[in-house]
Amino acid sequence: MRRVTLDDLADYARELLAACEANADAFPGKSRVELPGLAIDVFSDHGELARALGHGMVAEIAAGRPATPGRIFLAHPGIGSIPQPALWGEALFHPNMFSERLEANGLRGHYFHDLSYWQFYDVEKRLGVQLMRSADGCPPWEFGAPLRCFLHWEYAARGMRLTHAGTLGKGGRGVLLAGAGGAGKSGTVASGLLAGLDSVGDDYVLVEFDGDRSLARPLFTTLKQDRAGFDRLGLARLLPDPGLLNWQGKYQFRVQDICPRGVASELDIVALLVPQISGAAQSTITPLARKDALMALAPSGIAQMPGERESGFRFFGELTRRLPCYTLTLGTRGNEIAETIAAFLDRGNS
Repeated sequence: MRRVTLDDLADYARELLAACEANADAFPGKSRVELPGLAIDVFSDHGELARALGHGMVAEIAAGRPATPGRIFLAHPGIGSIPQPALWGEALFHPNMFSERLEANGLRGHYFHDLSYWQFYDVEKRLGVQLMRSADGCPPWEFGAPLRCFLHWEYAARGMRLTHAGTLGKGGRGVLLAGAGGAGKSGTVASGLLAGLDSVGDDYVLVEFDGDRSLARPLFTTLKQDRAGFDRLGLARLLPDPGLLNWQGKYQFRVQDICPRGVASELDIVALLVPQISGAAQSTITPLARKDALMALAPSGIAQMPGERESGFRFFGELTRRLPCYTLTLGTRGNEIAETIAAFLDRGNS
């Protein structure tokens, strides 16, 4: 079994990229994923991951935006002459050194030890490979946000950012909902959608600066709720058969499953809200120090996105500088929470 070290890491990445290009015709499936400013041809085998591409990702809905082409191969042995994944060959694995060595060669990448799972991306060629042991041999979180790392690397190269946050909006203006897992982001997004508010997604959204504006656009349509949240929101009337619980013990479904109009094309973000579960009857929105907002926003977005750490902290620092920041103390009723956010947007807070 081949073992890869820092010294031959870039060579290994380019070998895998070349092997995928040489075996392109051997891949059983090919699909087109159209996202804001990006059109990706995805070469894959059949399986749950391939289905997730069509099930959990948005179709391009921002008309008139030129799309840059890219190619990503979801590869595994058994497709043509695709090789077995190599193993990491050094005693220790330093993620920062791994990223720096690739970046010095115009590449981005990630390695997940438990599954011998590699991802490499050539930024200039917009060419990526995800090498797995089998068609679905990736970490379980990939099924909820497929191609996430590749999108992170591509958009980061354009000065944009995949942001770990939920969104809600009204009339084209919106808020980011940021915080650690369990803070109430997903339940707040679902409550808002049920009450008629708009969203460009929950969990991961694309944020970019356009002059003085901070715009959020959709990439994924996935929503998640644990059993308690699913029951509290009354989602069984819309989803009588929500399927099995995912790896987090949550039901996973799509925005359009509970909101026929689906995701919005974009939101002009006017504030950052950090939800807190309180048990109080009434929701409140109160000012929050920017440093505390940054700590709610940045760590998960940096930790869950390999590479681009310094640019990430700069981006999120600028985002919290641009936006007024608040604590959203959550009440116990979903419709009341949505009304509080709608009233906040109606007041023209910016």
